[in-house]
Amino acid sequence: MLFVSFTSAYIVRQGLPTLDERTNTYVRDWLSVSLPVTLLIVNTIILLVSSVTMELARRQITRQAALAPVKSIPGVSVGNERSFPWLNITVLLGFAFLVGQWLAWRELGDRGFYLATSPSSSFFYLLTGSHAVHLAGGVIALMVAAITSLLHRPVEARRIVVDVTAWYWHFMAVLWIYVFALLCFAR
Repeated sequence: MLFVSFTSAYIVRQGLPTLDERTNTYVRDWLSVSLPVTLLIVNTIILLVSSVTMELARRQITRQAALAPVKSIPGVSVGNERSFPWLNITVLLGFAFLVGQWLAWRELGDRGFYLATSPSSSFFYLLTGSHAVHLAGGVIALMVAAITSLLHRPVEARRIVVDVTAWYWHFMAVLWIYVFALLCFAR
C-alpha cells in the first residue's frame, strides 16, 4: 500500500504547478531527472538473478524436506545429494543490489540531482530508498534463513523460513520492476 500511495502522489505531483512567491505566478517545477539507466538495468538484472537463486534455494530445501521421512527408514538410501549454496548466493546478490542502488544515488548526485533539488528528484530518492529499506529487510531475512540452515535446525523449520523468505524476496523483485518502470515511463 505504501508504494501505491507513493505512485499516486508521484503522478498527481507531476501535474501540479507551484506558486512562485517572487512573481506570484504558478510555475512548473517538475524537472526531468536524467536516470542512470544502465546502472539501474544492471541492478534489475542482479535482482532478477537473485530471485532465480532464491527459487532454487526454496526448491532445494523443499526437496530435502520431502525426502527426510524416506531417509529415516532403515535400509533405504536416496543417494548422496549434494547441496548448492543458493541461499548464500542470494544474500550476496541482495547486497550487490543495495550497493548498486547506492552507486545510482551517487551517480545522480554527480549529475546535480539531490534529494531537495526538485520534486522529481525527491520522488526518485523516496521510491528507490523505500524499496532499498524493504530490500534490506529481505537481506536480513535471508541471513536469518542462512543461519537457520547453518545451525542444522530441523529440515521442516528450515523449509518454512526459506519458503516465507522466498515469497518476500520474489515480491521485492516484482516491486522493483514496478518502481523502475514507473520512474522510466511516467516522467
